[in-house]
Amino acid sequence: MIRHIIRKEFTDVVRDGRFRWCTVLVGSLLLVSLGHGWVQARKVQQEHAAAQATAREHWETQGEKNPHSAAHYGIYAFKPRLALSFIDEGVDPYTGTTVWLEAHRQNDFLLRPAQDATAAQRIGALTAAQVLQHLVPLLVILLTFGALASERERGTLRQLLASGIGRRDLAVGKALGVAGALSLLLVPAALLGAAALVVGSPGPAASPLVRGLTLTGVYLAYFGAFLALSLAVSAWARSGRTALVILLAVWVVNGLVAPRVAVDLSKWLHPTPSAFEFARTVQNEMAAGVGDLSPPDRGALTDRLLAEHGVERVEDLPINLTGVYLQELEEYGNVVFDHNYGALWDTFERQSTVHETLAVAAPLLAVRSLSMGLAGTDVEQHRHFAVAAETYRRDLVRLMNGDMAENSRSGDFSYVADADLWTAVPPLQYAAPTLGWVLGNRILSLLVLGAWLTGAVLFARARVRRVEVG
Repeated sequence: MIRHIIRKEFTDVVRDGRFRWCTVLVGSLLLVSLGHGWVQARKVQQEHAAAQATAREHWETQGEKNPHSAAHYGIYAFKPRLALSFIDEGVDPYTGTTVWLEAHRQNDFLLRPAQDATAAQRIGALTAAQVLQHLVPLLVILLTFGALASERERGTLRQLLASGIGRRDLAVGKALGVAGALSLLLVPAALLGAAALVVGSPGPAASPLVRGLTLTGVYLAYFGAFLALSLAVSAWARSGRTALVILLAVWVVNGLVAPRVAVDLSKWLHPTPSAFEFARTVQNEMAAGVGDLSPPDRGALTDRLLAEHGVERVEDLPINLTGVYLQELEEYGNVVFDHNYGALWDTFERQSTVHETLAVAAPLLAVRSLSMGLAGTDVEQHRHFAVAAETYRRDLVRLMNGDMAENSRSGDFSYVADADLWTAVPPLQYAAPTLGWVLGNRILSLLVLGAWLTGAVLFARARVRRVEVG
């Protein structure tokens, strides 16, 4: 009996002109956004690879100079695009993907597309994730709102139940029929996405297929929650029009109101300083000290080194005092940077937790966090790369200052190194976080999304069991 209901519901939906037009529209947007995102991700990754090679060449061919001057010469680091980033750009357009690594400074990321975009361009930037998070649930609502309410209005619900069909079987059959119709849209899109990963992913592997399967499961749970919720409202509402109004209100709150509220509330609960205030705080601490730690004193350092090496004159030291002092300044600056940037990153992550917590009122917020995490474009993974880049910067500067301290006996910057030292610095090798690391950061979103799916199914079951026939 359920098979007959599924077949009938599937046929009715597919034959409906509204379904065909909506499917063509949403499907076109989804396929175009997938294709455009993949092409853009490939292009960005290729540009980053070319720029990284050029930056490396410039570093190795910078000529003879003092090692500390070479540390100021610096080098660029580029955040790689992971395989699924073509689906969800996440925070990358707002945080940037390029950072300049140099001595004495931990710089902010550069090349932020959103910074140069107009408001209209930011609104019009359509990604596959946005289509899946906003338009597919709307399509689910339009296909399901009248599943039981319209049957009641037409008087056919009483006849169906009188013929021996159980309420549960009827609801399950209708849900599976609608799901089958939706598969005509989602399966080709999923196959296209899988083909994009297999043919040539736009970034490091980082288990792209496993991440892709996990992301598929996340979106299926999201669509399933909307399908069950729509069926429950259809069983509860007195008419199809009432069911549609209620479900559209839910869609507006979920997709339009909740994200804006989450942004404003997270900023209010966990405010961040402006770029000017942050830079001024760092500058003040570099000059005056942070906590109980003060900037290094050259005189005290000189006395300590003279005592350690048992000599009375700086000229008799077996190491370069200036090189040691410059590294002392660097280590002190690292403490200041860790204090300020660590607090800033922690604030960003607390804001992200607010978004995840508010997902109890809007499942979109949980899905969005999971989508960005699996695509490698969330705040946590941006911080992961920023820490790796900063660690590389510190190792590079330490090597430059160490070479100056060990190989120069004069107190000035007359000592120069050549390409042998520059090539001794290895390129930045970034290892993306594992899937387990990503999901470990998104446990709250997983729990909330699971609760939404379970709650929607239980709500649908309860309403269908008590559905009125007239």
